[in-house]
Amino acid sequence: MEKDNKKITSRDVDFAKWYTDVVKAAHLADYSSVKGCIVIEPNGYAIWEKMQSILDQEFKKLGHVNCQMPLLIPENMLNKEKDLVEGFAPEVAWVTEGGSKKLDEKLCIRPTSETLFCDYYHNHVKSHRDLPMLYNQWCNVFRWEKETRPFLRSREFLWQEGHTVHATKEEAEKETDQMMGVYHDFHNNVLAIPSIRGKKTEKEKFSGAEYTLTNEALMYNGVSLQAGTSHYFGQKFSKAYDVKFTNKENKEEYVYQTSWGTTTRMIGALIMVHSDDYGLVLPPRIAPKQVVIIPIGKSEEVKKIAEEYKEKLLNNGVVAYIDDTEKSPGFKFAEAEVNGIPVRIEIGERDLAQNKIVVARRDTREKMDVAKNIDMDIVFREKLEAELELLSAEASITGMDKKDFLNMCDKIYSKMKCVEEKQVITE
Repeated sequence: MEKDNKKITSRDVDFAKWYTDVVKAAHLADYSSVKGCIVIEPNGYAIWEKMQSILDQEFKKLGHVNCQMPLLIPENMLNKEKDLVEGFAPEVAWVTEGGSKKLDEKLCIRPTSETLFCDYYHNHVKSHRDLPMLYNQWCNVFRWEKETRPFLRSREFLWQEGHTVHATKEEAEKETDQMMGVYHDFHNNVLAIPSIRGKKTEKEKFSGAEYTLTNEALMYNGVSLQAGTSHYFGQKFSKAYDVKFTNKENKEEYVYQTSWGTTTRMIGALIMVHSDDYGLVLPPRIAPKQVVIIPIGKSEEVKKIAEEYKEKLLNNGVVAYIDDTEKSPGFKFAEAEVNGIPVRIEIGERDLAQNKIVVARRDTREKMDVAKNIDMDIVFREKLEAELELLSAEASITGMDKKDFLNMCDKIYSKMKCVEEKQVITE
């Protein structure tokens, strides 16, 4: 690990450099030849897929359906809502030519999709019977940012954006608050990131919104990061884009709208909250790979035990794999650590001779000798889902400072360790 450590600057020395070093060392992303845009590598994209899967299920439970809007927006369509235009004008990228021919009208590469959804709703909302329409899309957007940093701010990034239309103000405001609650629960209970719900100032709210709700997460360096927003539009967009419906009294009125979204910035938040000078640290519930099993030696018994552990873990709902590459054990340990695999199991001939294996936790970097015939269904499940106990105290996290929160974590981890030590074998 000594060699790999040199790749990562200490976060207490240079936090910005440390962050970039972790991104690169864990192979989460790399810089591309397109200025301001990144390549999301398989390790990084796997985390985004896990986030996407969990959030998408929550959206669908609440009745939302996925769709896909075009990438390009005609200039005249964008100009219908002046606040949106003014807010995004400095960040808009334009397509002016198609092939070798100059276009009759400029096309904007979407920085956000309110105008596209409004155009769709204008054509498809006619009656109160059509409402509500609860749409969401997973897509990429483009904003001409001046300063960029992988995941935190780039010109092209991945996100989801929900867009809904309702018959009443009450329904729309309920949707706005409800979706902020989804983000808040996800950040606290899945990402294990303490966050606080709030409301943006008039200056900071989304361009064109009546108001914006936000979820702010505390990073290791003491700054907050916007980790999800939910906007109440009222009738501002529906009046600009003429989105009307016939109500139950057979009278025409404008719909009430919302928009809500989060981005790959959440990967950046994970890094800044959980990771350390040794590399990436991931909460087990969001880690694409939760356990790595590393055989030491080439004996048939070692291989057999490794396969048994893998099968038991997989059957128990834990994502486990065997690192059976030709690399040295030390290299494999370092690689698992820098990539943030929550639990590492080391199986060697000497340890098996003493009826034990070695288990290492990534978060605390503790190593312990554990009985070979350990009850996998109980111990490892508890180990991997220990975050749930920690997060059951979520309600008390709000308003906690960083020191108090970390002290609470230490107490919970101490209780966990007492359970684990019952399985420890001493030489």
